[in-house]
Amino acid sequence: MSDKTVVSTTDAPAPMPVFSQGVRKGNILQVSGQGSVDPATGAFVHEGDVKAQTTRVLQNIEAILKAGGASIDDVVMLRVYLTSRDLFVPMNEAYAEFVGERTPSGVLPSRTTVFTGLPLEQMLVEIDALAVLS
Repeated sequence: MSDKTVVSTTDAPAPMPVFSQGVRKGNILQVSGQGSVDPATGAFVHEGDVKAQTTRVLQNIEAILKAGGASIDDVVMLRVYLTSRDLFVPMNEAYAEFVGERTPSGVLPSRTTVFTGLPLEQMLVEIDALAVLS
């Protein structure tokens, strides 16, 4: 049985002390939900712009995946949390561009989108990822 290991990188925002950026067990890598935080400064960025927030969130996810030996193309599931249905179309545009460019296999990840409240008032989107490595 494989041991569970923490996946972390300075190329993504530091997590709160109650969870890890990512956890890998065997060939499974779960990335914690990410917000639109610049890892270099720790500051929340792109307030009010869901497209820019979505791209920053996916960049953070990609950095954690890379630290765990994976890529967007290894992702089997992305869960998107939005604060409003009105944000779905612009989020989806940024998502489609980012994920599409990084999925050379042509097999896009599964996805769920949920409308809910998020931890920070300025957060419009949060996304987490589940990857399975070869």
